[in-house]
Amino acid sequence: MTRRPPAHRASMLFDYLPRRFERAGPGGEPNHRRLYRVLQEGILRDELQPGTRLPSSRQLAAELGIARNTVIHVYEQLSAEGYVSTGIGSGTFVADTTPDRLAAPSAPRAPSKPAAQAAAPILSARGGMLVRDAGASSRQWGAFMPGVPEVRMFPARIWSRLHNRLLRKPSPALLTYPVGPGYPPLRTALADYLRTARGVRCEPEQIIITAGIHPSLQLITQLLCDPGDIAWMEDPGYWGVRSVLAAAGMRIAALPVDGEGMRFEPGARRKNATPPKLVVVSPSHQYPLGSVMSLTRRRQLLATARTAGAWIAEDDYDSEFRYGSRPLPSLQGLDDGGRVLYMGTFSKVLFPSLRIGYLVVPPALVDAFAVGLAEMFRGGQILTQAVLADFIAEGHFVSHIRRMRGVYAERRATLLAAIDSEFGDTLPVHDGASGLHLVLGLPPGSDDAAVADAALADDVLTRPLSRYYQNAARRQSGLLLGYGHVETETIAPRFAVLARAIRAVVGSPVAARRTRRL
Repeated sequence: MTRRPPAHRASMLFDYLPRRFERAGPGGEPNHRRLYRVLQEGILRDELQPGTRLPSSRQLAAELGIARNTVIHVYEQLSAEGYVSTGIGSGTFVADTTPDRLAAPSAPRAPSKPAAQAAAPILSARGGMLVRDAGASSRQWGAFMPGVPEVRMFPARIWSRLHNRLLRKPSPALLTYPVGPGYPPLRTALADYLRTARGVRCEPEQIIITAGIHPSLQLITQLLCDPGDIAWMEDPGYWGVRSVLAAAGMRIAALPVDGEGMRFEPGARRKNATPPKLVVVSPSHQYPLGSVMSLTRRRQLLATARTAGAWIAEDDYDSEFRYGSRPLPSLQGLDDGGRVLYMGTFSKVLFPSLRIGYLVVPPALVDAFAVGLAEMFRGGQILTQAVLADFIAEGHFVSHIRRMRGVYAERRATLLAAIDSEFGDTLPVHDGASGLHLVLGLPPGSDDAAVADAALADDVLTRPLSRYYQNAARRQSGLLLGYGHVETETIAPRFAVLARAIRAVVGSPVAARRTRRL
């Protein structure tokens, strides 16, 4: 039985409670909330020790100048939550709820540390690495944040009409737990589109609907790879790929990138090298440099995967937007060995918060990936998938892409003109004539992170190229400049602000060289 504190402690409550009650603020807060908070915090901080008898409701109400019913209500609430115990005729007492006292009554309780001195959370090695090497930005809108589409021109009225039409008489299948790897009409519409526009060889059954590139790649690593397996990725490359591979416990081999895409030795010449289990590439528009993988490299990569028994994850994130020529066909369309898994997303072509992507898997993997999706993610957003299926089937999707391709082409040309106006041909530009961003190179040894910080101080967003490299020896300086969501008339003045930041940190570029469009 809990030993009750001496009687003089109970009398001290008539000094403690009024003083805390007066300071409890803020003004206008109901009396019952103020009193509840004073008593709850006093108990949790051990200022009101277990066994302390609280004043009667009549005494406390008179002391605080509040209604007795208010005190009764607070006592009843604290009793219901286990902070106090009450007995008819015996009074109200602070309950003994301290964890260490319950576990070991005789052990003295160590004084608690202030919040500022509390130990940092202990993460796993994997969790610590993910947090330490995180690449996501805290801001996603504004010139020149890369990878952000123009969402203000999305045909929201059409989307709303399709959504409302489905909601007038929704079938239970649209509102309950999803079954299978995605909404069948969406998979059918996607298969038709991918065959026509991207040269993907697939049937609707091969399409797995996911929440984007990250979940697609996570599904691949969980079902096809084991911790310790080797994964090839591009260097520089997308930080999200690195994070997913590292979280899966894979050993990452960062391969260099040139004007023909990922550079590697074909499997026949890698006699002493451990072959990869997975290769992650963006062949149609390398991220971030924009190069296009040549046909020779594509065929070599497919042959290497076939020889090594490796899988290829093709990241086709924004190849719909190509300027001056037709979008290039997919790597998957050349695959005769069933080694390529094609990943796509609607984040760039529609809007990022849609969070719908897709994964095209070889026929032999269809059943396993359908089960894996259900076990790991359960799928979801079936109603949204149904709206998207109608959006595609009725031609709105292709029309929107065609319209936005013209908008982005104009904005890209405007940004290139602004770069030429500020720097002429003294800085290299890499963009591959496609996508929603380009890379402005800086002189060797430049601190591109310092430039990005200086620009941010003037509310201009950019990402330093150096942070996309894993191999420090091949690291280059530059800035990723997204133009998709930047209105044409604001591009030149915002770039002028960035140009001042470049000159302030780097100095005036003097190494004259003809700008090369990759």
